[in-house]
Amino acid sequence: MDLNLFFAMLGGLLVLAFIANRLVRFTGVPDVIILMFTGVLIGPVLHWIDPDIFRGATHGFGSLALMLILFEGGLDLKLREIVSHFGGGFFLALVSFLLAGVAVACVCHFAMHFEWIPALLVGAVLGCISSSIILPVLQQVSLRREVKVTLLVEASLGDALAVLAVTSLLDVAAGGHAHPKAIAWSLVSSLILSVCCGVLAGMLWSYLLPALTEERFWHVLTFAAVLLVYSGTHALKGNELVAVLVFGLTLSNLPIVRRRLHMDESPDATGWFSQASIRADRKGSVEHQHEQMLTFHGELAFLLRTFFFVLLGALVEFDGLKKNILFALGCFGALLVARWIAVEAGRPIWRDFSRREREIMVWFLPRGLITAVLGIDVLEARGDAFDFLPSLAFAVILLSNLVLLIGTFRARGMTTTEEVTADIVVESA
Repeated sequence: MDLNLFFAMLGGLLVLAFIANRLVRFTGVPDVIILMFTGVLIGPVLHWIDPDIFRGATHGFGSLALMLILFEGGLDLKLREIVSHFGGGFFLALVSFLLAGVAVACVCHFAMHFEWIPALLVGAVLGCISSSIILPVLQQVSLRREVKVTLLVEASLGDALAVLAVTSLLDVAAGGHAHPKAIAWSLVSSLILSVCCGVLAGMLWSYLLPALTEERFWHVLTFAAVLLVYSGTHALKGNELVAVLVFGLTLSNLPIVRRRLHMDESPDATGWFSQASIRADRKGSVEHQHEQMLTFHGELAFLLRTFFFVLLGALVEFDGLKKNILFALGCFGALLVARWIAVEAGRPIWRDFSRREREIMVWFLPRGLITAVLGIDVLEARGDAFDFLPSLAFAVILLSNLVLLIGTFRARGMTTTEEVTADIVVESA
């Protein structure tokens, strides 16, 4: 491809992404949908780009974008919200993933005559929602914070559940053993390790920030810290995505926690820590620095996820889609039913969620990066018997993101507490 044309295409994609992001409030269509279909248009339809050139870069773009989206989400969250809604989010992540995996496995076993282990592998690949897609959408739709935080917790844990399930099933398929207690302990220990890494890194970086904010490019250093938290937690066998989320959450909430614990009682304690308050004052308040961090990392995430979603659309293979479309429809139907059952099963937990909010939660089941990556991993591990899986994964990704449109349209108008309260009263009556 001509270098000038390549630069022109990159500039055009960024302009398109900016316009699509601004049009969300009027159209209700998430910008990720527009970006994916743009990738389909310039890739397999018009052949303006060769997707094979970028196939290896897609995983990197997606991981970087997801990392920054989660860090930004942590900066924008309050600790009280996470504590209040963690139970509901964890319940939804676990029950929705288990039901989705079993439902898809049943379709594979009874309709496609797979053995149970291969069928469960397919279910594990397709079972979790994509945090790289749903988190940007949550920033753009009109839902109450309680619903958004519940879905955020689910999305943050979903990747860990999928990776753990696929790894365990691949071990069983290779002749190993995966005891349920060992799997449960692996999940719990991974989450504990991730939270500890995120909290410790957040505390350490909070000590350094008052001095660093006096220097140029301190946002780049914070981005470097995010990368180190991600890679370090991965090296320790923890969940790197949860660690990044907790890192941002700690940076945002540690000053509030210290004040609640009466550790920062001096009237001039405006910095992250009172010992460095004079330095922090030179650059402005904590709130201003917090906004600067949100702006910088939000714009960087916007840049990376634009390229990721366009590349994801460009990698779609129409031949594979045609061969597996009926199979994909059956699997997606099973996912939709499983999602509805999981949401309805959580009604005692979400008593203050209206019927319309629970309906929107059903439609919010997009598949994305982790589904595509796990499909490729299973193919590499199990060989030609799973050569259908990448195409099946892409088909389910497209179908689930189309259905996501229903949820975003239903979310329009969910802007006031009075409307939700009226909905709950009507349902109770």
